[in-house]
Amino acid sequence: MKNVLDTLRERGFIKQTVFEDDLRKLLDSESVSFYVGFDPTADSLHIGHYIPIMAMAHMQKAGHKPIALIGGGTGMIGDPSGRTDMRSMMTKETVKRNCDAFVKQLSRFIRFDGENAALMVNNADWLSELNYIDFLREVGTHFSVNKMLTAECYKARMEKGLSFLEFNYMLMQAYDFLELYHRYGVKLECGGNDQWSNMLAGADLIRRKEGKDAYAMTFSLLETSDGKKMGKTAKGALWLDENKTTPYEFYQYFRNVEDAKVEECLKLLTFVELEEISQLCAYRDERINAAKERLAFEVTKLVHGEAAAVKAQNEAKGAFGGGGEMPSVEVNLSGDATIIDMLVAVKAAASKSESRRLIEGGGVKINDDKAGNIDAKISDFTSEKEFVLHKGKKMHIKVILK
Repeated sequence: MKNVLDTLRERGFIKQTVFEDDLRKLLDSESVSFYVGFDPTADSLHIGHYIPIMAMAHMQKAGHKPIALIGGGTGMIGDPSGRTDMRSMMTKETVKRNCDAFVKQLSRFIRFDGENAALMVNNADWLSELNYIDFLREVGTHFSVNKMLTAECYKARMEKGLSFLEFNYMLMQAYDFLELYHRYGVKLECGGNDQWSNMLAGADLIRRKEGKDAYAMTFSLLETSDGKKMGKTAKGALWLDENKTTPYEFYQYFRNVEDAKVEECLKLLTFVELEEISQLCAYRDERINAAKERLAFEVTKLVHGEAAAVKAQNEAKGAFGGGGEMPSVEVNLSGDATIIDMLVAVKAAASKSESRRLIEGGGVKINDDKAGNIDAKISDFTSEKEFVLHKGKKMHIKVILK
């Protein structure tokens, strides 16, 4: 069987590894238990989690055993990685609610039954029971403060101030790796490249305390051509929860990915074979649109299911004149309602102030007429109960007044 490291490299996942030759031999010789951590900072996973989740799926397909570690304990501290300010601390109740929401989303990608079934565990199970003195004696003695302060996750915070609470995060995450090694034989931690320092600390702790090999592997971040994180929309993050980002919005985001990133996204975010991806992305003219449609469909299918992907695809084709059904929404408004209120009601704008900006910027049309007056009413454009709202070039909705 092909070594999963080769699969991950060919598809562009791997950013950094430690002791890669030894890790390759390990992955060739046995079914390796590995883990990825998820801090429950929201009630849904988002597109930033997608690449580690896909890597978990590839590794499980190759015969390895994934463990999804929910940071119920570390989530109450807050990870300083990639932050210039301190995260708000969450209550135990909020953490538990968010953890529960992850199960359904992860189940679309990895199996929690059968051979090499995935596990989901919560680090609150051991962190909440820690004796602080014992923890300092058993774990703290293996960490150098001078070395910790050179880690990127801390350096960025030093100017504004790093709380002692957050300073403990690296130790806690390292202890997670050690605990998972003891409980489940975990030998590999995987995650985003911003976690590299914390992951090295965990592997090093196992080597120091147990005298055993442990490994770390980080994955690429999903970025635009100018180096910004992908997954931001006008409404904020691109969520995997359909109640926060609808399947149609999700589909449209990837349908409109810039041409230069389509091939990378197909490799990282779908299971489409590499040969087919090369064929789909062989063109840099309008024919690249077929690859974009395939990308949008495959990603939406993975996250929301095939029925939702087909529906989103048909709605998109209807909205852009390619057949299919245009998305529609019913709102409890009359023709006397303002365009501003209507935009908010159909969720084309998050607020009235955003509605005003859209109208003033010329980005709103009712049927074929531009709405340029912020005081305009629906009845100024149509007397019908149904009309088409155009927001910019990418959003087209049939609005039905009740």
